[in-house]
Amino acid sequence: QVQLVESGGGLVQVGGSLRLSCAASGVIFSINAMGWYRQAPRQQRELVATISTGGTTNYADSVKGRFTASRDNAKSTVYLQMNGLKPEETAVYYCALGRYTVHLRNGGVDYWGKGTLVTVSS
Repeated sequence: QVQLVESGGGLVQVGGSLRLSCAASGVIFSINAMGWYRQAPRQQRELVATISTGGTTNYADSVKGRFTASRDNAKSTVYLQMNGLKPEETAVYYCALGRYTVHLRNGGVDYWGKGTLVTVSS
């Protein structure tokens, strides 16, 4: 059974930083692309970042230069380092697994985590 478990969310002040983690189990992590999405209250879920099996990253324009996705295949874990957080980035952050990043960008997510809440206070 595939499981994705996010951690690292919490309360942070404007301009602060958080590092999210997502540990995968029940799947061959290294051959799958990973993504981070977020869903703010009363908003649609949006793609934040993707990372390919080879470590190539892609970001939403709104987070470029502030967020960094990375992965550790030995630990079956993907990370999202978030710097310069803004109040409008308060959301539940989800990690997602798909065969390729193109699938993640086009709704082809195979598995979702349950999410971790990030609250940015002003």
